[in-house]
Amino acid sequence: MKKTVETVRKINQLEDHYCHHCLIKQTLRRESKTAAHAYCISKCSVGLQIKQWGNNLQ
Repeated sequence: MKKTVETVRKINQLEDHYCHHCLIKQTLRRESKTAAHAYCISKCSVGLQIKQWGNNLQ
């Protein structure tokens, strides 16, 4: 349980620090939420790190 809480905390920190003010994400979301999501999980270094942490929760 402690590992899960720590992992979620790290994901939230990354998202708060990098994703909320990301200009690329904001621009892509105007075009398509799907495009923004695809970029974040496949090309963005922070998104890839968040994805990796998320996979650790499974």
